[in-house]
Amino acid sequence: MKRKGNISIFVPHQGCPCACSFCNQKTITGQQTAPTAEDVKKAVETALRQKEYNYEIAFFGGSFTAIDRAYMLELLEAAYPYVKGGQVKGIRISTRPDCIEREVLDLLKQYGVTSIELGAQSMDDEVLAANRRGHNAQSVVDASQLIKSYGFELGLQMMTGLYKDTEEKAIETAKRIIAIAPQTVRIYPTVVLKGTYLAELYLNEEYKPLNADESAELCARLVPMFEDAGIKIIRLGLHSSKDIKENMLAGGFHDSFGELVKSRIMVNKILELPPSDYQVFVNSRSLSKLKGNNKSDIYLLMERGYNIKIITDNGLDVDELRIK
Repeated sequence: MKRKGNISIFVPHQGCPCACSFCNQKTITGQQTAPTAEDVKKAVETALRQKEYNYEIAFFGGSFTAIDRAYMLELLEAAYPYVKGGQVKGIRISTRPDCIEREVLDLLKQYGVTSIELGAQSMDDEVLAANRRGHNAQSVVDASQLIKSYGFELGLQMMTGLYKDTEEKAIETAKRIIAIAPQTVRIYPTVVLKGTYLAELYLNEEYKPLNADESAELCARLVPMFEDAGIKIIRLGLHSSKDIKENMLAGGFHDSFGELVKSRIMVNKILELPPSDYQVFVNSRSLSKLKGNNKSDIYLLMERGYNIKIITDNGLDVDELRIK
């Protein structure tokens, strides 16, 4: 059975009505120019030659439903024949909560869009205002309900460690997103990029972002909340790129951020027990995650009074632990 895959086409900073505190889309996407209809066709044809995945065409990067309407239709008209012909499963877009209305949803439905992701980022109005988002939490709720009423798959994106955010607010954001019941979620730790409002705040020592370890610790609390609610997490952390590494001043970026989070979740399961000697059974594919980078998790557990003997058991699911 083929895995799902995206044919990602980035529309950098097109259509956004606000300059959000964290945003430098050209750096995040690594793309400087807007794609044409021909670029869409080339990307799809190239991907289809590989025949490895059940593909969706994914327009990411900007606020797709807020871009110039003629340009939006040009991109959709280039993509739709592949949906109609059955070569791809559908089209996925990302946009802002305040750029959703019935008229545009009617158009998206007409052109084969199947999934819509909203950049919620936070469900705390103070955090949204401080980071210049230009909408409030209720906009996320209203847009989500409208999207679901049309039968689209709904995805929500959240960010941790924003200006004025706290651990308590992040957990409350996760709870409110879970209450909306999207099918998918992406969790991005905040990264401070050059040329952004967050960079200004950081350099003026008005804002202290979470680093990668602190971000992973927080996300290790959030991930089980979404998993227990049956919401699929399709991304943890930003994709690694040269542009991000060259433009990052601080924040929660790590090449393998998802692995950091999964490692921390495993350690937390052990820390829930009183300090003692334990046998910890784990799938061999998760062995390195349990041990941590350079056995850092083993040393952390030892410092806290836990002496563990690790035993591989491939009868366990990946990332599952059994502790005796």
